[in-house]
Amino acid sequence: MRKTLFYLLLFPILFGCSKKNNTPDPIKPPVAFSFRLLTVNGISDGYDYKDVNPLPVIKISFTAALNTTTVPSAVSLVDKNTSSVALIITYENSDSSLVIKPSAPLDFSSTYTLNVSNTLKSKEGGSLLSTVTVSLTTAMDTSNKFPLISDDSLLTLIQKQTFRYFWDFGHPVSGLARERNTSGDLVTTGGSGFGIMSLLVGIERNFITRSQGLDRLTLMVDFLTTKAHRYHGAFPHWLNGATGSTIPFSTNDNGADLVETSFLMEGLLTARQYFDNASISKEVELHAKIDTLWNNVEWDWFRRTNMNALYWHWSPTNGWAMNMKVQGWNEALMVYVLAASAPTHTIDKIVYDNGWALNGAIKNNQVFYGIQLPLGPNTGGPLFFAHYSFMGLNPHNLVDQYADYWQQNVNHTLINYKHCIANPNNHTGYSKNCWGLTASDIANGYTASSPSNDVGVIAPTAAISSLPYTPVESMQAIRYFYYKIGDKIWRNYGFCDAFSLQDSWYASSFLAIDQGPQICMIENYRTGLLWNLFMSAPEVQSGLTKLGFSYKKK
Repeated sequence: MRKTLFYLLLFPILFGCSKKNNTPDPIKPPVAFSFRLLTVNGISDGYDYKDVNPLPVIKISFTAALNTTTVPSAVSLVDKNTSSVALIITYENSDSSLVIKPSAPLDFSSTYTLNVSNTLKSKEGGSLLSTVTVSLTTAMDTSNKFPLISDDSLLTLIQKQTFRYFWDFGHPVSGLARERNTSGDLVTTGGSGFGIMSLLVGIERNFITRSQGLDRLTLMVDFLTTKAHRYHGAFPHWLNGATGSTIPFSTNDNGADLVETSFLMEGLLTARQYFDNASISKEVELHAKIDTLWNNVEWDWFRRTNMNALYWHWSPTNGWAMNMKVQGWNEALMVYVLAASAPTHTIDKIVYDNGWALNGAIKNNQVFYGIQLPLGPNTGGPLFFAHYSFMGLNPHNLVDQYADYWQQNVNHTLINYKHCIANPNNHTGYSKNCWGLTASDIANGYTASSPSNDVGVIAPTAAISSLPYTPVESMQAIRYFYYKIGDKIWRNYGFCDAFSLQDSWYASSFLAIDQGPQICMIENYRTGLLWNLFMSAPEVQSGLTKLGFSYKKK
């Protein structure tokens, strides 16, 4: 009985064991694998590599041996335009490591992206847990792109090539300067003032004859006198170069622009002082026409009912809607100098002190990069502040109660230079040879670059136009721009507007307000031509005295 019971109890156990042993094990999914190590030319430094040689060796190791048939479709190298680069791929460590090389040298100063997608499989069929993305920026080609010439010859070449923007590309009807190389009939008043000063340099450098320059300037002045729209004597920012009608800069900015007008008058007064031969009737006539334009600007009307400040804009349809005072520190010192200098419609010193100088609040005097900044915003702002008004206004020995203006412009420029060397934002390419932040085109628009608004874009005009202030540092940059990256940025009208070595972006544009200062400030450095002409105007001397400036000719 006990034996029978024992077999009855044993039967289900044996039966159950037999059933379990006969069931196949479930199929296990392939084990996923992961990225383990990345090196570029033997260096492991994250996923962003700069100054890479044109034939880099990229090694990527994984935690499993790879199915090599899945590698070609999973691994890609593309340039900034997402165009694929042919690769040579080999294997190491029992196929768990990839050795990747481009089949041909990569372009210099270019950015590439290496992608490893999760379509990559292991030999066991496992999937890559996460994709791998590597950024590669190739080093510059440091060879000279053009034959070496003397620094003096290089400066002449830059002036001559850039001069073509105003001479060859000047508007055929009005002779005025187009805003940019794609502007068609749109011309700029301020940029035309710079273009007028460039004409004088062109004559002195024998790029054109005096007679040619006189004819072009007469064409411009006649157009400004008979066709161009004016508002209380002031010109708009933009004009149609064929008809003279106003082209709105913005909805409310469709009338007078006092700052642009001041730059135009800066150029016209400089030209008036140049074409001063009383025995040549065309020069006498030109002199009189410029005087009429100059005397008709109602500077005092822009005080807006006698306020102690000047206002930047006035619209025939929207009045003072822009409501923008011309107040410092920025590019517009010329406005107050000319308003005080005007024989008619002048202003008194209180307007300068309260409006421009903000009753002394224009002062800064803080130290940046070890350099004291007398005036303006912290770190100085964009470098065009030191250029536009000072193409005619000589800052040498120019002093008032607020600053020594030579020291202001030198220190502003040095802060900009030292910021680019310090490169706190780690932008590719910045150095003692590659520097200069100012307003310019950028890859997707336009911005006023400065140490406080540094987007990684260098504008050649910034360092070049600062040549009087920082001759050693600017000349280093000029040589670099021409010899080292000239194949990228040297074009038919001189240097292109801007570039970013970080993004391998080089502007296709040229702007009047960036080309003109290069010609003019190089000449001021070399001969002081434009400074001497503008400062010789008796009205200017009177206006500076009225505002409390002391000035001694260098």
